[in-house]
Amino acid sequence: MNPSTDSNQPKRRTITIDPVTRIEGHAKISIHLDASGAVATARFHVTEYRGFEKFCEGRPFTEMAGITARICGICPVSHLLAAAATGDKILAVQIPPAAEKLRRLMNLAQITQSHALSFFHLSSPDFLLGWNSDPAQRNIFGLIAANPELARSGIRLRQFGQGVIEALGGRKIHAAWAVPGGVRSPMSQETRDQIRSRLPEALAIADQGLTLFKQLLDTQLREELEVFGHFPSLFMGLVSRDGHWEHASGRHCAGIRVMASDGSLVADGLREDDYSSFMAEAVEPWSYLKFPYIQALGPEAGSYRVGPLARLNLCERIGSERADRELLELRQRGGRVVTASFLYHLARLIEIVACLEQMDQLLDDPEITATHVRARAGVNCYEAVGVSEAPRGTLLHHYRVDANGLIERVNLIIATGQNNNAMNRTITQIARHYIHGHNLSEPLLNRVEAGIRCFDPCLSCSTHA
Repeated sequence: MNPSTDSNQPKRRTITIDPVTRIEGHAKISIHLDASGAVATARFHVTEYRGFEKFCEGRPFTEMAGITARICGICPVSHLLAAAATGDKILAVQIPPAAEKLRRLMNLAQITQSHALSFFHLSSPDFLLGWNSDPAQRNIFGLIAANPELARSGIRLRQFGQGVIEALGGRKIHAAWAVPGGVRSPMSQETRDQIRSRLPEALAIADQGLTLFKQLLDTQLREELEVFGHFPSLFMGLVSRDGHWEHASGRHCAGIRVMASDGSLVADGLREDDYSSFMAEAVEPWSYLKFPYIQALGPEAGSYRVGPLARLNLCERIGSERADRELLELRQRGGRVVTASFLYHLARLIEIVACLEQMDQLLDDPEITATHVRARAGVNCYEAVGVSEAPRGTLLHHYRVDANGLIERVNLIIATGQNNNAMNRTITQIARHYIHGHNLSEPLLNRVEAGIRCFDPCLSCSTHA
């Protein structure tokens, strides 16, 4: 008789966590126990579906930056910049230097505000209030009550990033400012001075977060380092021509790099235009989220991670003083290639420092206030792929247009999807470590959820066609 139906035998069980909390979007987790009560596997089900790729068809490519920015209120700048970069290629223009620097400035602000939201608002309640704390209080409101100064600092840091976006694009969210050929408007001296004046406070908050989290890693969070997604995999992302940390396409970008956990380069200098020759996407019937992988290696060996931890693993150095110091300490803590997914949180804080330092460098460039910020042309190319580093990882926009510039086909390769296999491996590892038989409790299940929060997924962005 089947053990699952034999009253004399232990039954297989499925534990469902629905919804997964403190992430962007809608998802659930299923934890499957075998007859002995051990965890067989865990699955991350993305339960929402959106049709952005389909309903963009027939629209002018010049509208894509404004349309795709509406995919998400957390990641609008990421889509804005990837769409604009794709539009540059359709026009076949090189955008003015000031426009490229302004786009970079906005992307640095976007990474800052998104990472601040992830660490201070969504994840830190677990670390600071405790895994066993009351779930009704284990959130940003509970953090405000317990540590108002830290909570306020996190809000101020995110506010700074959003303020830079608003100063450049006119709106904090869905600022349709980057366009094919450049940007709509230059930056004034007054705006530059205003942004610069707020940088010291933002850096102080980032330092505060780093100091606190490193103390927790050394005292209370050692177990999490080992069981929250600690496994070898590939890592993928952009690097600069000199091997430095990179977050945007353009003159300084050398292309896409793929690195193995032992530090060896699997591929380097890959062009986003050729992504279909080295990337493929697997699908499973139990999730709307695809499973991208390196085509030549297959779905399992070719799975990879993207995002802040990947970017720090891939670069030789960051290129600014404080961030390079933190990068060295990260590698002393986790190895030359850090494979512990729990350190995505630390990587986000390091990237915030990198962003703030690079913003300071850009603001010192006299060319950034130049008034020539847009190149104009007609349709000169019928198919193009743009790339940018979103906070969560490498983002690709692929458009095909007709002679009038109307969209015929869209494909969006989203960072969260590229982390999908790693997220499923992470929650399986956590569940197997903590769940045995009937020892279920809310704090244990929250740890499984927290495995997903390591990756800070954006599900509205990642589920399309």
